[in-house]
Amino acid sequence: MSAIVDIVEANLSLDSHAQALVTLLEIYALDPMGGGHTLPDHVKANLPHALAQRQTAHVILAFAGDEPIGLIVCFESFSTFACKPVLNIHDVVVAPAYRGKGVSKQLLQKAEEIALRLGCCKLTLEVLAGNHVAQKAYRSFGFSGFELDPQMGQAYFWEKKLAG
Repeated sequence: MSAIVDIVEANLSLDSHAQALVTLLEIYALDPMGGGHTLPDHVKANLPHALAQRQTAHVILAFAGDEPIGLIVCFESFSTFACKPVLNIHDVVVAPAYRGKGVSKQLLQKAEEIALRLGCCKLTLEVLAGNHVAQKAYRSFGFSGFELDPQMGQAYFWEKKLAG
């Protein structure tokens, strides 16, 4: 059964929304799927303002009453092959007490509504190979692995950390 929650596009100038972002992202950061470490103090202090300055950032919050229980952070990018914007889902977190109750599906639905409003050709996200619960949730929402040609296989998500 789905939890009845309020899903909102965050206004990070509101203290309640800014604090919800930091609280929920900290829950994610402390989870093994988020790296298992607390967020640095400078991130906690500056993230809401920094995200609010990025016109291509979209923050979605889920509340049960006044309690923040879910978060998605998305960023617009662009598909050169489709010549249309793409909405990348960067962070997804649901508070432990609300997992398995349909909150992520409601958050994903709001992300899709935003993507459609922006004229995006697709939603994208990354998921860890060992995060089978998230993979199941994403598949049930219509996500699948990315490949251009089955003979070439699925795409990998790589990174190169930069100093600074």
